[in-house]
Amino acid sequence: MIKVHGFPVSNYYNMVKFALLEKGFEYEEVLTRPSQDGEFLSKSPMGKVPCLEVREGFLTETNVILEFIEDTFWGHALFPEDAFGKAKVRELMKASELYLELPARELFGAVFFGRPVSDDSKASVGEKLDKGTAALNKLLTFTPYAAGSAMTYADIMLYYTVTLAEVAVQQVYGKSLYDDLPGATEWLELMEKNSNVQQINRDRDTALEKMKQG
Repeated sequence: MIKVHGFPVSNYYNMVKFALLEKGFEYEEVLTRPSQDGEFLSKSPMGKVPCLEVREGFLTETNVILEFIEDTFWGHALFPEDAFGKAKVRELMKASELYLELPARELFGAVFFGRPVSDDSKASVGEKLDKGTAALNKLLTFTPYAAGSAMTYADIMLYYTVTLAEVAVQQVYGKSLYDDLPGATEWLELMEKNSNVQQINRDRDTALEKMKQG
């Protein structure tokens, strides 16, 4: 059986879980935190999660894992059939990661761990997010999904990026990220009707509660 190494609070881990659930494929979750332990580094060279364990060996990097899932497992397609459509979905996935997830991640230390964030950092990240949302708006269609009429990997990556970024933006800037992404609110409502999203979010919330309790 496939094993997914990671933990339910990780948004990248949840992207992989979502893809596997959508494909209807059984897997085993191996609770794992990022680690520089030598044994784990033999599986994940940078010590990151998620890490996918299959018969042939181990895979890391979420985009790579998602591509592998699509190439390997049955179930409904999460990429369009045509080459250009696939490329547009990959473009949106990369834009979500580079221009939204990575800038927002600079705020996570302050938001989730109480670390100080300077005014200069706030301004710098805010500028990056403004540019990022402007770029995403040129790619997103929300008709009704991120890249068209069917759910794709672009929706999976965007959902687990934008929902976490929203928490950071609200706390640091006192505004909603969704105000800068027209159509996002309706799209979020659609995504959160998905039973797999609901299951993953329950798992995440349970894990967060355990973390708070120590």
